[in-house]
Amino acid sequence: MSPGEKRVPPLGFARVRGVSMTPTLADGDRLLVSYRRAVRRGDLVVARLADGTVAVKRAAERRTTRDGSPAWWLLSDNADEGVDSRHRGPVADRDVIAVTVARLWPHPRRL
Repeated sequence: MSPGEKRVPPLGFARVRGVSMTPTLADGDRLLVSYRRAVRRGDLVVARLADGTVAVKRAAERRTTRDGSPAWWLLSDNADEGVDSRHRGPVADRDVIAVTVARLWPHPRRL
């Protein structure tokens, strides 16, 4: 590792807030996330939206940002709730923070 380079931990945790991902996830669910896993279409990801909000969304398809950077079109599973790419546009790859691996609580299962 070169000087100044940040070491990214392989795994972390996230907590769901709100109902934008129901029925897949519920408010209060605890998730195991991977900071190193490559995003694939259909994955649930943790991302920083254009307004700075960090949220769990579904990676629907590849897009590009206005400046041509590679990006993901992210959607809520519950289209009537929450904010996603329909409101904020594509999310640049650098702002997709992690890929969810499993729900740990309250009902553990792979995602």
